[in-house]
Amino acid sequence: MKRQVTQAPETRKHVKGKRRRRGLPIKSLRMILTVFVLSVMVVTTVFTVLIYILLEKIFPELAEYATATVVACLLASSIIGTGLAAIISKWFLSPLKEMINATNKISRGDFKIQLRENFDESTEVGMLQRSFNHMARELDGIEMFRKDFINNFSHEFKTPIVSVRGFAHQLQAGGLSQEEEREYISIIASESDRLAKMATNVLLLSKLEYQEIVTDKKRFDLDEQIRTCLLLLEKQWEAKDIELDLNLDPVSYCFNEAMLSEVWINLFGNAIKFTPHGGKVSCVLREDNGVIKVCISDTGNGMSPEVMTHIFEKFYQGDHSHGGEGNGIGLTIVSRILELCGGHITVESSPDMGSVFTVFLPSIHQPDGEN
Repeated sequence: MKRQVTQAPETRKHVKGKRRRRGLPIKSLRMILTVFVLSVMVVTTVFTVLIYILLEKIFPELAEYATATVVACLLASSIIGTGLAAIISKWFLSPLKEMINATNKISRGDFKIQLRENFDESTEVGMLQRSFNHMARELDGIEMFRKDFINNFSHEFKTPIVSVRGFAHQLQAGGLSQEEEREYISIIASESDRLAKMATNVLLLSKLEYQEIVTDKKRFDLDEQIRTCLLLLEKQWEAKDIELDLNLDPVSYCFNEAMLSEVWINLFGNAIKFTPHGGKVSCVLREDNGVIKVCISDTGNGMSPEVMTHIFEKFYQGDHSHGGEGNGIGLTIVSRILELCGGHITVESSPDMGSVFTVFLPSIHQPDGEN
């Protein structure tokens, strides 16, 4: 299952059958207006000279009206030229005026504004309109993410903070037994660790959300990385007496090693957390036809179909995980990292039957400079 990212909707196509104006490039606007003005001046001058010659040579009896006629011609030409220039300028500058109005709305926080893309896509006006609309959609998406982040993040942070504050006040008031003090101190330490982990994951997720280029790629042994990540979680699976069943083929992979390790730590961490005492966690690693497949299964509580449709969303937690150590960010991080490496993840589960997370990775990545 791929994570569904909330994004601003694409701009709707224009009504079918509506013709787009084939506009002229912006860089040609000044040249066209200059040529137009010069043409008006040249035509006016030539016309005036011809009128004067006609009056002087062909109709000498009208020579006394030559000056008045020339002035009238110049005045008429100026009025006509000015009118035509105003009409053409309005036609050329109308998309720019629309863009100025839209820019003012964006500056006031209205990121849903969209320009009418009524110029041909091959012209600079059309490209400018499309670029502006793309920018507005991106800003709207960022604003939606910001609001969603603030709402969810504040809610998730509030619970452990209230817990820490409450038990700290109890300790401050005194009158507790040593056993109660140890219990309260343990809860405060646990909630503090939860806050620290949540802050770390949120910072990592915020970085990954806007990251498109992955650096520091190198080739490493994927099977050894999985074993190393499991050793980092040794304390957790030993405390619950969980049986590990590993079936890992030797596979070489090229990616950011530290980034990919976050995938295995989160997936194994969830499998261990939701597997009961004495349960089993299995991992199978195979490579076939250019695709690397890693299956991580557990004998835990499993999930309902409704929970499975939301587990990759930010801050989402299934009913069985409320009150646990999770914060609803781990699987979102997993999904985003897999997107960056061109892979994806699926999940199969049912209540009380455990879960199987399957990671698919393309085995085509090469480090910079490797042939």
